[in-house]
Amino acid sequence: METSSAAAVLRSVCPAEWEDITHFLKTFELNPAHWLKAGGNRGSIAKEIDEMFGERGWREVRVDLLTQGLLIGKNGVVLDRLPEVRQEGYLVDNFKGRVALDVEWNAKDGNLDRDMSAYRAWHEAGVISAAVLITQDRVALKGLAEEIWASHQETLAPEQRRSKLPIDLDTSTTTNLEKAALRVRRGVMGTCPLLVIAATRDTWNGQTYSST
Repeated sequence: METSSAAAVLRSVCPAEWEDITHFLKTFELNPAHWLKAGGNRGSIAKEIDEMFGERGWREVRVDLLTQGLLIGKNGVVLDRLPEVRQEGYLVDNFKGRVALDVEWNAKDGNLDRDMSAYRAWHEAGVISAAVLITQDRVALKGLAEEIWASHQETLAPEQRRSKLPIDLDTSTTTNLEKAALRVRRGVMGTCPLLVIAATRDTWNGQTYSST
């Protein structure tokens, strides 16, 4: 999903960063051993993705905005400088060149409001050319998880089987494609180009679940 032709902007204006993003799209696979892991769902997947971008020079940084007004005379000379105003930002998961990229995997959906508000402010201030948000298609992945988990249960002895998934995929109040799309449709991005990438069934690497 994209706003303001984000993919075209990234490809044309930020070619190096676009190459990193397309490399991620071609190589990242959803591994059930990491994904269906109790207590580590968001952490394991997000860490894996962050490491992929970190290896290509992306950094976790806090982006602050510094604004200062200048009083200009008729002759174009600076007469005075108003006090600087500093707007403290937040830690973005990955930043490189003029692109901000966050991994929102099963976090509280309020994070999306923070992310998108910051992207818009940074773009309007001329700090970034585009932003990227990596998340999940919750409905599609919930069905896939149930299928993988059911197949795994069939390999266990009857007394070891349990129908409940090791992670909670029932809640709809976490970050996912549906929640991101809702905000995009509201027009919260303004003119800021945003590319939303979501893991789907096709992201699965085809492996079965293993707890070891």
